[in-house]
Amino acid sequence: MADRADHRDYLIGVDFGGTKIYTGVFTANLTCLGRARVSTKASRGAAAVIERIARCVHEAVDECDLKISQVKGAGIGAPGAVDAESGVVIFGPNLGWENVPLKKELEKHLGVPVFVENDCNMAMLGVYEAELEAKPRHALGMFVGTGIGAGLIINGELYSGFNHTAGEVGHIVLESGRLPSPTPLNVPRCGCGNLGCLEALASRTAIFNRIRAAVHEGQQTMLTLFAKDFDKLRSKDLRKAIRRGDKLVQKVVQEAAQYIGIAVASLMNVLNPEVVVLGGGVIEALEEEMMPTITETALDYAMPGTAKGVQIRASKLADEAGITGGAVLALRGTK
Repeated sequence: MADRADHRDYLIGVDFGGTKIYTGVFTANLTCLGRARVSTKASRGAAAVIERIARCVHEAVDECDLKISQVKGAGIGAPGAVDAESGVVIFGPNLGWENVPLKKELEKHLGVPVFVENDCNMAMLGVYEAELEAKPRHALGMFVGTGIGAGLIINGELYSGFNHTAGEVGHIVLESGRLPSPTPLNVPRCGCGNLGCLEALASRTAIFNRIRAAVHEGQQTMLTLFAKDFDKLRSKDLRKAIRRGDKLVQKVVQEAAQYIGIAVASLMNVLNPEVVVLGGGVIEALEEEMMPTITETALDYAMPGTAKGVQIRASKLADEAGITGGAVLALRGTK
C-alpha cells in the first residue's frame, strides 16, 4: 500500500471526450492506484461537463482513500484544438465547445494545479513514456474513438505546431466522392464542418452512422437485437456482432480500417516515424478485426522505402494511455 501521509505526492490523469470521463490517480513513478469513470453528457453544456470532471476526480481520489489536498497536480486531455499554455479549449467539435477556459474553471473546482492538453497529445505522452520508454526519436500515435486524433513525437519531444493544434489527423480529407460499395455512401459531413474527413469516415461515431443508414435502407444487422437505440451501443458491440457473423458490421468496420490505413500511410510518407501506435476505444475493442487491415493498407499505400523498418502496432496501454499521459503532464508541470 502506498504511503498515505498528508503531503502532495499524487498525480491525477483525466481523459475525456464526447462519451466518457475517465480519471486515474498515480504515484510519481506512474503507478495507478485507482480509477473512476462517469459519462460526459456533453449536451448539458461546458459548465456541467466541468462539474462532472471534478466529480470524477473526487471519486477517483476517494477510491484510493486519499484527500484532494494530497494531489500535486492534474493533467487533463480535451478533444479538439487546445491552447496548452492558457488551458483553453479553442474548439471541441464533439463537445460543442468554443473558447472554454478549462484550466481556470477546473482549478476553481479542485484547488490544485491543472494542466491541459489535446487528448491525443496527452495519450501519446502516456504511450511514449510508459510503453515506448521514451526511446524512439520519431513516433506517431493515432487514437480512434468517438473521434480520431493523433499525437506526434518529433526529435523526442511532443510536437504541437505553430498554433498548438498539430495532430488533428481526424480532419484529413480522404473522400470527395462516393465510396465504391454496395452500400451507397454520401460523403459525410464532419463535426468540424468539412466533408469527407477521416473522423467522419472511420471513427466509432462514423461506423455507427453508416450502419444506421444501411439499416434504414433495409439491410440487416444483429446490432438491432442488442439495443433499439444505436447511441447506446459501444465498440465492444461491434466486435460481438462480427464474431457472430454479422456481414454488414464486418464490412463497415473493414472499410473504416482501410481508411485508417490510408491515413497512416499518408502520415508515414510525410513524417517517417520509427513507430506508429494505434489506440483508443475502437482499436482496443477491435484490434484483431482491424489491425491486420490497417497494417496491410498502410504498407500498400506507403511510398517505397518509407515503411522500411517502421513498426505499426496497437497500444498495450489501451484505455489507460490517456490517464497515464495526464499523470505525465501533471508530473512535468509541477517539477
